[in-house]
Amino acid sequence: MTDRIEKLKEFLESSPGDSFLHHAMALEYVKAGDDNEAGRIFEQILQKDPGYVGSYYHFARVLERQGNRAAAIKTYERGMLEAKAAGDQHAYNELQAAYEDLIY
Repeated sequence: MTDRIEKLKEFLESSPGDSFLHHAMALEYVKAGDDNEAGRIFEQILQKDPGYVGSYYHFARVLERQGNRAAAIKTYERGMLEAKAAGDQHAYNELQAAYEDLIY
Protein backbone atom coordinates (compact mmCIF):
# COMPACT_ATOMS: atom_id res chain seq x y z
CA MET A 1 0.00 0.00 0.00
CA THR A 2 2.74 2.43 0.94
CA ASP A 3 4.51 1.80 -2.37
CA ARG A 4 1.42 2.88 -4.29
CA ILE A 5 1.04 6.02 -2.22
CA GLU A 6 4.71 6.87 -2.72
CA LYS A 7 4.42 6.29 -6.48
CA LEU A 8 1.34 8.54 -6.64
CA LYS A 9 3.21 11.24 -4.72
CA GLU A 10 5.96 11.06 -7.33
CA PHE A 11 3.42 11.44 -10.14
CA LEU A 12 1.84 14.38 -8.32
CA GLU A 13 5.17 16.20 -8.21
CA SER A 14 4.96 16.37 -12.01
CA SER A 15 1.20 16.98 -12.16
CA PRO A 16 0.13 18.62 -8.88
CA GLY A 17 -3.28 19.68 -10.21
CA ASP A 18 -4.30 16.26 -11.52
CA SER A 19 -7.59 15.40 -9.81
CA PHE A 20 -7.39 11.79 -10.99
CA LEU A 21 -4.06 11.27 -9.22
CA HIS A 22 -5.35 12.90 -6.04
CA HIS A 23 -8.48 10.73 -6.22
CA ALA A 24 -6.35 7.60 -6.66
CA MET A 25 -4.27 8.58 -3.64
CA ALA A 26 -7.36 9.14 -1.52
CA LEU A 27 -8.60 5.67 -2.48
CA GLU A 28 -5.27 4.20 -1.39
CA TYR A 29 -5.71 5.86 2.00
CA VAL A 30 -9.22 4.38 2.21
CA LYS A 31 -7.75 0.93 1.52
CA ALA A 32 -5.14 1.55 4.21
CA GLY A 33 -7.89 2.41 6.71
CA ASP A 34 -6.96 6.09 6.98
CA ASP A 35 -10.32 7.78 6.46
CA ASN A 36 -9.05 11.06 7.91
CA GLU A 37 -6.38 11.50 5.25
CA ALA A 38 -8.66 10.16 2.51
CA GLY A 39 -11.41 12.58 3.52
CA ARG A 40 -8.98 15.49 3.57
CA ILE A 41 -7.85 14.69 0.03
CA PHE A 42 -11.38 14.16 -1.30
CA GLU A 43 -12.45 17.47 0.22
CA GLN A 44 -9.52 19.27 -1.43
CA ILE A 45 -10.34 17.71 -4.79
CA LEU A 46 -13.94 18.86 -4.62
CA GLN A 47 -13.00 22.37 -3.50
CA LYS A 48 -10.58 22.78 -6.43
CA ASP A 49 -12.50 20.75 -9.01
CA PRO A 50 -16.21 20.53 -8.12
CA GLY A 51 -16.91 18.86 -11.44
CA TYR A 52 -14.80 15.82 -10.52
CA VAL A 53 -17.92 13.73 -9.97
CA GLY A 54 -16.15 10.51 -9.00
CA SER A 55 -15.01 11.87 -5.65
CA TYR A 56 -18.44 12.73 -4.24
CA TYR A 57 -19.50 9.12 -3.67
CA HIS A 58 -16.23 8.13 -1.99
CA PHE A 59 -16.06 11.28 0.13
CA ALA A 60 -19.64 10.77 1.31
CA ARG A 61 -18.85 7.14 2.22
CA VAL A 62 -15.88 8.35 4.29
CA LEU A 63 -18.15 10.86 6.04
CA GLU A 64 -20.68 8.11 6.75
CA ARG A 65 -18.00 5.88 8.30
CA GLN A 66 -16.91 8.83 10.45
CA GLY A 67 -20.48 9.23 11.69
CA ASN A 68 -21.04 12.56 9.95
CA ARG A 69 -24.43 11.73 8.43
CA ALA A 70 -25.45 15.34 7.70
CA ALA A 71 -22.25 16.08 5.77
CA ALA A 72 -22.58 12.79 3.88
CA ILE A 73 -26.12 13.70 2.82
CA LYS A 74 -24.98 17.13 1.61
CA THR A 75 -22.11 15.55 -0.29
CA TYR A 76 -24.40 13.07 -2.03
CA GLU A 77 -26.81 15.89 -2.91
CA ARG A 78 -24.04 18.09 -4.30
CA GLY A 79 -22.63 15.14 -6.21
CA MET A 80 -26.01 14.42 -7.77
CA LEU A 81 -26.25 18.04 -8.93
CA GLU A 82 -22.76 17.92 -10.44
CA ALA A 83 -23.40 14.54 -12.10
CA LYS A 84 -26.63 15.82 -13.59
CA ALA A 85 -24.89 18.96 -14.87
CA ALA A 86 -22.16 16.79 -16.43
CA GLY A 87 -24.71 14.46 -18.00
CA ASP A 88 -23.21 11.53 -16.10
CA GLN A 89 -26.29 9.38 -15.50
CA HIS A 90 -24.29 6.42 -14.16
CA ALA A 91 -22.65 8.53 -11.42
CA TYR A 92 -25.98 10.19 -10.68
CA ASN A 93 -27.65 6.80 -10.19
CA GLU A 94 -24.87 5.57 -7.88
CA LEU A 95 -25.03 8.72 -5.81
CA GLN A 96 -28.81 8.63 -5.64
CA ALA A 97 -28.85 4.97 -4.55
CA ALA A 98 -26.32 5.63 -1.76
CA TYR A 99 -28.20 8.78 -0.74
CA GLU A 100 -31.51 6.93 -0.54
CA ASP A 101 -29.91 4.09 1.45
CA LEU A 102 -28.67 6.67 3.93
CA ILE A 103 -31.81 8.74 4.36
CA TYR A 104 -34.41 5.94 4.39
